[in-house]
Amino acid sequence: MYKYLSLLNELESMIQTERLKEGEKLPSIRTLSERYSCSKSTAIKALQELEKRHMVYSVPKSGYYVVKKSFDDQSHQKEEIDFATSAPDWHQFPYVDFQHCINKAIDTYQQELFVYGTPKGLPSLIKVVQKQLEQYQVFTKTENIFITSGVQQALYILNVLEFPNNKAKILVEQPSYHLYLEHIQVHQLSAIGIERTADGINLEELERIFSSGEIKFFYTMPRFHNPLGTSYSKREKEEILRLAVKYDVYIVEDDYLADFEQDSKVDPIFSYDTNDRVIYLKSFSKIMFPGLRVGVAVLPDPLIERFGQYKRVTDIDSSMISQAALEIYIKSGMFDRHKSKVRHSYIARSNALYEALEKYVALGNFHRPSSLCMKSHLSLPNDVNINRLIQNLKSKQVRLDTMGGNYLSDVHREKIIKLNVSNVDESKIEQGVRLIVQEINNSRGHLFF
Repeated sequence: MYKYLSLLNELESMIQTERLKEGEKLPSIRTLSERYSCSKSTAIKALQELEKRHMVYSVPKSGYYVVKKSFDDQSHQKEEIDFATSAPDWHQFPYVDFQHCINKAIDTYQQELFVYGTPKGLPSLIKVVQKQLEQYQVFTKTENIFITSGVQQALYILNVLEFPNNKAKILVEQPSYHLYLEHIQVHQLSAIGIERTADGINLEELERIFSSGEIKFFYTMPRFHNPLGTSYSKREKEEILRLAVKYDVYIVEDDYLADFEQDSKVDPIFSYDTNDRVIYLKSFSKIMFPGLRVGVAVLPDPLIERFGQYKRVTDIDSSMISQAALEIYIKSGMFDRHKSKVRHSYIARSNALYEALEKYVALGNFHRPSSLCMKSHLSLPNDVNINRLIQNLKSKQVRLDTMGGNYLSDVHREKIIKLNVSNVDESKIEQGVRLIVQEINNSRGHLFF
């Protein structure tokens, strides 16, 4: 990473986390160059970039100062330790950068953005996305890539699409993504569940279900499962794919947190597929901001034509302005810079979460995955009243949520609480975990963890 980018990221982080307060003077150019072992011109370049982002302002013959916010950010000052919210931390959103990209997109594409586009997506964005997908070991042709209005739209189309295997039933992990399960139940789709735990999935049970001859596709999150936070091993992914090929089942792989992977050797199921069996889904919502509503679907050849037809009658095309701005954002290098900054912040929170769990939760009651993400969970003893636990912790300014909405209505719900640190101050994570464990033990009258 260039010296000035490293310095820029550090100063930006200090402002966002209020280590540099509103109105506070930044260190001098000389001090910055000495402290970060860079030239004065590098320090000036970083400060000028912060000024463009309206985070600092310069005073002639005095220096640079942190800009005072034009609004009172009450949410950032809350004492509450919120393990329930799964949305990304809005303080990490690239507002100024993306505003620049939107303006540039309007100047560049002009009339193309204000007429109907193509159901597949903006062709120039598809080429950019094709190259970016290679970073995740997803090698495909542009013909196989669709830009969708978030992953949710892709899932909706896949649910109603007739597949070449002429099967109708959906298999989904339990627990799983709550909005997808809600969609299944609202539309009364034929679906069954298969248990997934911290230890993974029962492959013998998976084969039994696949062999029934009823499964259209298996919806799975191999990497950083929502809500468990765990990932499949290479062996599990290869075996799932082998069984899918053997029993003519498609795999819908939701790789929504691919950008947060720390281990470069971890690949998606798609990378092992040589039989046109895997549908790969990727979202930009978690790494950027949910309101962007841009997702990517990589389709096997047999599904391309029908998927395109369904998408065209669903929305004609996805937001052209968002697509054009995203293309510029990626091509300019802004996306890689933003990803580096956000990964650093989220990985630090993830480490804090798992270190706290290892400190307060007894060995055997907690599983530390090889790759960490912002999500984890705790399985509770049967004699703990989960609703009372949540209410008691709420009075102590700790917010928790259960996994009730992460199960199909006819599936047994395990007594599990979700832990998500996307919106928790890193310095408060250990305190929150300690309070949770204390309350669990108090509710039982004796130690469990």
